[in-house]
Amino acid sequence: MPGKINVSRRHFLENAAMTVAAGHFGGLASAKTRTGLTPLGRATAWLNSQPLRDTELQGKVVLIEFWTYTCINWRRQLPYVRAWANKYKEALVVIGVHSPEFSFEQNIDNIRWAAKDMRIDYPIAVDNDRAIWRGFNNEYWPALYFADGRGKIRHQQFGEGEYQQSEKEIQRLLAENGVSGNPNQLVSLNPSGAEAQADWKHLQSGENYVGYERTENFAASIARDKRRIYSPPKQLGLNHWGLSGDWTMGREAILLNQPGGRMVYRFHARDLHLVMGPAAANRPLRFRISIDGQPPNAAHGIDVDDEGKGTVMESRMYQLIRQPTPVIDRLFEIEFLDSGLEAFSFTFG
Repeated sequence: MPGKINVSRRHFLENAAMTVAAGHFGGLASAKTRTGLTPLGRATAWLNSQPLRDTELQGKVVLIEFWTYTCINWRRQLPYVRAWANKYKEALVVIGVHSPEFSFEQNIDNIRWAAKDMRIDYPIAVDNDRAIWRGFNNEYWPALYFADGRGKIRHQQFGEGEYQQSEKEIQRLLAENGVSGNPNQLVSLNPSGAEAQADWKHLQSGENYVGYERTENFAASIARDKRRIYSPPKQLGLNHWGLSGDWTMGREAILLNQPGGRMVYRFHARDLHLVMGPAAANRPLRFRISIDGQPPNAAHGIDVDDEGKGTVMESRMYQLIRQPTPVIDRLFEIEFLDSGLEAFSFTFG
């Protein structure tokens, strides 16, 4: 049901993939973590900057942003963080801590590609083992931590939204730090593409992983880590999904073994995205999509044409559907014309 869907942020707790210290945050003002910026020293690499540790950041206002590049919630927050980094660049240090969710997001070349593609030029701390994440006792993508000139965390924002409140907090900390002359007006944006804000009014579908460890509402029995020929489901309820064709369902992802495999999903949202990529690098994979059995036409996302045709080139989030009104229950289908495709999760907006 819509009331049970957490749509503004992606939550990570301890699981079989990686152990994370689980100190649950109840809200913006109740975080238990007050460790300052010391955990930045645990980064496995840095992009766009030399390593930045708490000693180099003394006396500066710092905004820490936890992200992972396939997260739709973070993508919708990104335009604001980019704008703040540019607007306050003389006085504010923005650091993006890339803490990966999926295994391919640990590849530094993939992170480097994402940073360039998404126009991120502020410093990035690569956090492949989530050591910085644990140091902040963090649980969410995206998450913002606002540090004053003494390195003390003064404010937190978990999930999308509250952009005016967040910018006012930046302005307050800069003023406390003796920075004058900053404009009082707040950033006003109208993001487009995958960065456009979600259609919260109509959103009734939440993220769903497709690996067996975390998937929900799969319309068949699961053969874990084994090849199986799946038959198309005869019917699907809202937020249920299925497969047809020769697939292997792994812990994290599903792998298509033969061309012609399909995925189907009944959803209720303006936007539908699928995190996917080629299992072998530099191997383009063709696909086509339909909505309610027809080409998407005006409902196509930015990664497909109006006939529903597209190509998987790299492992990332693909926007496949952006439907005009009315937003109602729809049946989405994607057929892959080439084998070797890995899919990880559906997200909506």
